[in-house]
Amino acid sequence: MEHGRVREAVRKGWNEDVLPSLSGLVEIPAVSAAYDAAWERNGHLRAAVDHVRDWITSRDLPGARCEIVQLDGRAPLLLVDVPATPGAAASGTVLLYGHLDKQPPLGDWSEGLGPWQAVLRDGRLYGRGSVDDGYSGYAAATALTAVRAAGGEHARALLLLETGEESGSPDLPAYLEHLAGRLGEITLVVCLDGGGGDYERMWLTTSLRGAVQATVTVRVLDTAAHSGIASGIVPSSFRVMRLLLDRLEDSATGEVTIPEMNVPIPEPRRAEAEALAALEPGAVARRFPLVAGMRPSSDDDVDLILNNTWRPTLSVIGAAGLPDPAVAGAVLRASTSLRLSFRTPPTVDAEAAKAALVKILTTDVPYGAQVEVSDFMLLNGWQSPAPAPWLTTALEQVDAQVFDKPTHGFGIGGGIPFMDMLTRRYPRAQFVVTGALGSDSNMHVPDEWLNLSFAEQITEAIAHILDAHARD
Repeated sequence: MEHGRVREAVRKGWNEDVLPSLSGLVEIPAVSAAYDAAWERNGHLRAAVDHVRDWITSRDLPGARCEIVQLDGRAPLLLVDVPATPGAAASGTVLLYGHLDKQPPLGDWSEGLGPWQAVLRDGRLYGRGSVDDGYSGYAAATALTAVRAAGGEHARALLLLETGEESGSPDLPAYLEHLAGRLGEITLVVCLDGGGGDYERMWLTTSLRGAVQATVTVRVLDTAAHSGIASGIVPSSFRVMRLLLDRLEDSATGEVTIPEMNVPIPEPRRAEAEALAALEPGAVARRFPLVAGMRPSSDDDVDLILNNTWRPTLSVIGAAGLPDPAVAGAVLRASTSLRLSFRTPPTVDAEAAKAALVKILTTDVPYGAQVEVSDFMLLNGWQSPAPAPWLTTALEQVDAQVFDKPTHGFGIGGGIPFMDMLTRRYPRAQFVVTGALGSDSNMHVPDEWLNLSFAEQITEAIAHILDAHARD
């Protein structure tokens, strides 16, 4: 496969075909179902799937079949089945994964920008879902087209674009069961929902943390009481909650003390963290807009990286029962509810962590208060298998032909539910988890943006990997 022709096809595809359609996708408010109770009635998720299907149907992918799959009550997905090129019929199946659902707008965007407004500025495409993860289907289809245009080969390719990733992919297990007989023997998985620390190299995600989320409610009264009359007699629900949180986390260090949420850190992952820290000392903490005088949790970059990738953490991400300070009366409230979000190491079993959490919070509760633990969201983490020789060679070629600097592996503190599901189903498959996300891409927050030139390079890289896989 001739590299110059690959690059030409990718650039032409992005500039003439991808950018107009991707801009249209940005303008669809396809908020994930967890954040839109009326998602089915609103129809935005289906509109996003229809939009991308229509675009892929118009591409030059001989024999490609596009199908929208939607089980009752579940968010739709798009499945595109592209036959292998003539020389790669025996190479198994490549599964290329992305998602079309989006996070909510979340706050005020900068002047001239908006979540459902596609804005092209200084080589960036702004708008919700541009980089997380609307571009992925376009990149995958363009890579397949570029392989063919450059005389390369690719195995049978399945492009799977779901619409529930931002909700924890609750429907994917059902879809995998539904489609099991049609997926075939998957030998390579390409996930484009990742990224890295800069735009100078290809970043490979080697691990993903899992998650355990739950709402904890502490109730001390049937009805609220005057604080001047009840305080000192009735322990406040917030104080009981503080005592319970102390069972879960050392508040002085942030260390999560639940044994079922802690694992030994593998030496290869520790070595990756050390290499990553050495690339740009101090960069880990500089990524975040800390307020004046604020320090990160450690002065050691390696420690910060491992905290974020292989150690459990607890964040309180929501609360109920607490009135706004401006209208808070002199009341001892009946209850306090907190939404707890644990990020767990890649190899932790989410069900075991859930069971341990419930036991800790509901056993010997201070003062006999009522504690309810509910609304769970569980996600297992993931660790990439070791790359096969053909993939190692392909990545070296990508380094030489596409990027200026060598590929770098690293762990991510977030999760992609589909990766664990696929690893369990296809234990012999190779995984390439990468993408166009940068540390400053603002995914999930205002002013999300996609680096267009970097997205082109990622597309080129995937084209080379597809060709190398087909020739293995």
